[in-house]
Amino acid sequence: MAERSSRITLVSALIVATALALVVMGLTAVTNAGARTAEAAPRAAGQGAAASPVMQGHVMAAADPVPSGDDPDGDGYIPANPPVTGVEPSARIPAPRYFHEFQANCSVGHTGSVDPIVYPGQTGKSHNHTFMGNDTTDENSTTASLGAGGTACKAPGDLSAYWMPTLYDGDREVRPVGPQTIYYKAGVTDYTSVRPFPKGLRFVVGSPTQTAEQFRNHPGKVEGWECGESYNNFDFPASCPTRPDVQLNLRMQAPSCWDGKYLDTPDHQAHMAYPRAQGANQNVCPPSHPVALPMIEFKMAWPVNGDMSQVRLASGTGHSFHYDFFNAWDDATLGAMVEHCVVGGLQCDARGYDQNHPGEGAALDENYELP
Repeated sequence: MAERSSRITLVSALIVATALALVVMGLTAVTNAGARTAEAAPRAAGQGAAASPVMQGHVMAAADPVPSGDDPDGDGYIPANPPVTGVEPSARIPAPRYFHEFQANCSVGHTGSVDPIVYPGQTGKSHNHTFMGNDTTDENSTTASLGAGGTACKAPGDLSAYWMPTLYDGDREVRPVGPQTIYYKAGVTDYTSVRPFPKGLRFVVGSPTQTAEQFRNHPGKVEGWECGESYNNFDFPASCPTRPDVQLNLRMQAPSCWDGKYLDTPDHQAHMAYPRAQGANQNVCPPSHPVALPMIEFKMAWPVNGDMSQVRLASGTGHSFHYDFFNAWDDATLGAMVEHCVVGGLQCDARGYDQNHPGEGAALDENYELP
């Protein structure tokens, strides 16, 4: 009897020891996971919440590493080389100028189910996009390949790639006709602090899975979908006047404050931020993203009107609208346009000419090139 009791005690002790070991292992795993999170935190500090996958054929952060030409290890981080350091957000209030902007007028070149930012090197994985600007943009586009390409922008120096989900009326693809207006403007009150985009910077504005309410409250929202006298629609209006002069329009602004560290991050957004309101109607970059860059604003027009019940985006409903930007401007050309028009406080066309201030001249010549 005593021997049996000893065996039971021994088995019980073994069970308790095993349970304790499992608990310790679990705590170790949690601790190690916490350590990995803490180790990663400085890299992601100030870059917003972690990205989550989205639907409609468009994932904002790849689940598995996908190496590409600009991101060899496929981790989603593309460091700026060199990074911009030592910058403090400018709260200076310069002499007021009503305008500090210029236009990039770029036409649609092609469409395709590729996205070199979200799905680099992968064909057919994305929903269909409408591409403007650089005529070589595809799933394999890199900073170098865009720099060697051509452009459908008025300024030959603008080799950047711009794209958005393709719009359909039923099964009919509807492309914007002629040069579309892409504004480059100051998003901060101190327009003199705005500097050109670094070569290779890329980002996504908005999300294909945002709700109507999220689209309505998006910091880049201007007036929603418009047609005729109908404004502030956050999905497609039911109908638009059937007139030759009526098109479906949308304007949407991009974040313009950069962290100075990365040309891209895994969610394609965290390295950028919108300016923050401060003081008396003053916009300033946040400390986490202190570098003021031009604020891009898409002003798109699609030739569709009448019954809008069959109008949709490749990404879904009207509030799924979003767009991508991949900077490949010639550095000298972009620098001249930013200095003359944005920092100079002018309202410029694609030549860098302000017709209201003809004495200021133009940044580019009659061929839209540097003189």
